[in-house]
Amino acid sequence: MVAGGESSTVEFKRKVAYPEKIIKELVAFANTRGGFLFIGVNDDGTIPGLKFPEDDIFALEKAIDDFCRPHLPYTVEVIPVTEDRWVVMVEVEESKRKPHYVLSPEDGKKRVTFVRSGDKSIQASREVKEIIRRRNNPRNIKFHFGDKEKKLLKYLETNKTITLDDFRKLADISHYRASRTLVILTLANVLDIVPDNRGDLYTLAEHAA
Repeated sequence: MVAGGESSTVEFKRKVAYPEKIIKELVAFANTRGGFLFIGVNDDGTIPGLKFPEDDIFALEKAIDDFCRPHLPYTVEVIPVTEDRWVVMVEVEESKRKPHYVLSPEDGKKRVTFVRSGDKSIQASREVKEIIRRRNNPRNIKFHFGDKEKKLLKYLETNKTITLDDFRKLADISHYRASRTLVILTLANVLDIVPDNRGDLYTLAEHAA
């Protein structure tokens, strides 16, 4: 797994120096497709291992208990790589209670949700959080196929992606209506969403094409 490099389901950390920052990776896995966090592995895939893995496990588990909400199910395995070095593997399955979020270490109140996009864990937008939440309670999605939807689909016939702001300008509608339209079309499986820190990208779903 390490030889395959970091991916949407694999993350490497050299050690648990800042556990409150590392837990965002676990939350992102739980909110997406699940994944594995390897502690004792460098970004380039080399494996120096940990001399005292129990210290890293303790720090990480305390951070999970203190800052992850709702409760995050996970498993921990300690893997020997030499006589005195180990790697800690933390496995997180895709959660049935998502979205999970991280409490701010500063005040314990601010909630930040993360998702996995490619080999990065990024902060989820309001639209991504709504889509995650509503997909937990699936039901038939109905929408009116009006002028703004026609403009959107025509645009995506010749352009691979569109952002919320670009759609708002294209359809000449409010930010709220543009957001609601994109969320509903994504829930209806007309669109796919690719989370991005610079602005989520919406594409025409393969079957819709």
